[in-house]
Amino acid sequence: MSRARPVVAIDGPAGAGKTTVTQQVAARLGYSLVDTGALYRAVALAARRRGIAWDDEPGMSQVASALAEQRLLGFEEDGAAPPRVLLEGEDVSSAIRDPDIGRGASIVSALPAVRAALLAMQRDAGRQGGVVLEGRDIGTTVFPDAEAKFYLTASVDVRVERRASELQARGLPANLDEVRREVMERDERDSNRAVAPLSRAVDAELVDSSAIGIEQVVERIVFKVREVEASLAERARRAP
Repeated sequence: MSRARPVVAIDGPAGAGKTTVTQQVAARLGYSLVDTGALYRAVALAARRRGIAWDDEPGMSQVASALAEQRLLGFEEDGAAPPRVLLEGEDVSSAIRDPDIGRGASIVSALPAVRAALLAMQRDAGRQGGVVLEGRDIGTTVFPDAEAKFYLTASVDVRVERRASELQARGLPANLDEVRREVMERDERDSNRAVAPLSRAVDAELVDSSAIGIEQVVERIVFKVREVEASLAERARRAP
């Protein structure tokens, strides 16, 4: 479909800095922000509250399908950055950042039925363009036709340090060996799941943030998106 403004897909492994980068890119561009990882975290939280095991695919399918069909899961934008994550009318933006819920999200996101339940929601959120989506399969599965794709990564050592710093900033324990184990386990699950595994889209620009700061990463992505915007505008101008 033809969009006036592009869909921006930012994929990458855990700890690569996607959340911070996507928030700043969306703010700079004036685009909406969709953190697909937050959706899976919210589903994991909903399952825990219902006493459903994260690896129970039939049970998880019912939870995810009900939340999506009844519109009990989504984002609320009111000028705040990032948008609030709402689960059954409750703001769970902080609750879903619990490390254990993050592990749950990695497990439930590997279930085909859960991914299928949330796919339409993600596509609806970005269909008109002017949106930045963060995840692990945006450019390959959710929006393979996205006009601007980026694969944000960093070395394991850097990602472990960032994750540990994030936990410490929230007053949580951050043993480096434990964090490293969790990051590598998450990489293994995400890269080898049966449906929509973590991978770089062939047309995604690789951005390695190991040795450059967040500001440089944001500048690079915003510059590229502005070029895409200009191309779309020129294409629309020439259209009969």
